[in-house]
Amino acid sequence: MDHSVAPVLDAVAAYHRDGHTAFTPPGHKQGRGADPRAVAVLGEGVFRSDLLASAGLDDRTSSGKFLAKAQELMADAVGAEHAFFSTCGSSLSVKAAMLAMAGRHGRLLVGRDAHKSVISGLVLSGLTPTWVHPRYDEELHLAHPPSPEQVAAALDADSDVAGVLITSPTPYGTCADITAIARLCHDRDLPLLVDEAWGAHLPFHEELPTWAMNADADLCVASIHKMGAGFEQGSVFHLQGDRIDPAFLSSCADMLSTTSANVMVYAGMDAWRRQMVEHGHELLDAALALAADARERLAAVPGLHVLHDELIGAEASHELDELKIYLDTSELGISGYQAADWLRAQRCVDVGLADHRRFEAQLTCADSPETVDVLVDAVTALAAADLPVAPPVSLPQPETLEIEATVRPRDAFFCDYRDVPVQDAIGAICAEQITPYPPGIPVLLPGEQISADAVEYLVSGVKAGMVLPDPADPQLETIRVMA
Repeated sequence: MDHSVAPVLDAVAAYHRDGHTAFTPPGHKQGRGADPRAVAVLGEGVFRSDLLASAGLDDRTSSGKFLAKAQELMADAVGAEHAFFSTCGSSLSVKAAMLAMAGRHGRLLVGRDAHKSVISGLVLSGLTPTWVHPRYDEELHLAHPPSPEQVAAALDADSDVAGVLITSPTPYGTCADITAIARLCHDRDLPLLVDEAWGAHLPFHEELPTWAMNADADLCVASIHKMGAGFEQGSVFHLQGDRIDPAFLSSCADMLSTTSANVMVYAGMDAWRRQMVEHGHELLDAALALAADARERLAAVPGLHVLHDELIGAEASHELDELKIYLDTSELGISGYQAADWLRAQRCVDVGLADHRRFEAQLTCADSPETVDVLVDAVTALAAADLPVAPPVSLPQPETLEIEATVRPRDAFFCDYRDVPVQDAIGAICAEQITPYPPGIPVLLPGEQISADAVEYLVSGVKAGMVLPDPADPQLETIRVMA
């Protein structure tokens, strides 16, 4: 296929070139009606390219097929049979994929380290999960993706499922052995869905972890905005094989998504695909070299430890995305929460995931020696800063987080509930998600019995700086339980 074209982006250019005058949404009419103060901040180009998709960018019948052509090019670029664009992020995409894979059946094998969007998908769909637990590192207190052996054991214990859903890469950049998991799924004629939100860049460089489609997964979801260069909310479904009907997947996505898709998000994904096909390997070469340099320089900062080798191995991850750099702050006596807050407040440096003892810096093709210098200088200053000792977080043993699920997530979420003091909630059935964010992996789900260890971990985490955006009481003085 001709990857020198970008059908959606080219259609936006043609719209401007032809001088269209719209009597349709959006009401700002290419910025003419927008508040000048908004235009001054956001730029004229943003409003000018915010167009209606049909009867705007394309005609009333979408005869130009700009989106369809862009999706065909995306599928070809990454070696999938089908690609579907979404402007509602991978959080929506994974819900639609779950419906397409298991909606007719009602049961799904799910990795318990799933993102909160997967849990929302269970609630909305009514699917019943069979959990496969991740591999916990008891020393680092983080979760690696389930191993093939764990998935096989879970399927042997409960084979009445429509398919398997795992998360890879994790927010920590650690990756599952997707090839082996796909093989054991297909031996049972089950489809494998991979939440690969952090892996849009993986098809374009051999030194990156294995791309889900290359590993023979049936369906994966990738966020173009996370590790790619698209706009926020840009996400793609990639599909291959005949275990999931592409027309039904499209229908499920259409049922959940907006009818007013943002053309700029489509154009951003389209343009990024062309960029990756034409220049992706060299751009990722440079990014990987920068990451190696940054990792080496940061490892020399006194009091900090750069995590790497301990994230890969038989009891850890199958592969690791080298563009994610994790720094352990425990020797400094501070938490990752404190580090992230200090870097933002004192150096205007924003980092990603932060937890009780580490924080993450993500590099992409957009980074340069100059941005790495900014990171290294800021982290060096952090290590020399006089910060108070981090409040303690009560870290549970891994097995105590494998909480018994006694009620289907949908039934628990939509139940009659009551809000009770947090200590009184122990032993009750949770009626809400309680999710430290980032990374967005729930500690408690609707339908799980609340344990004392989980409560102690969450309460001490909030005191130490953990953010809980989901529960009705983000300070966790109360928990919502089934009445």
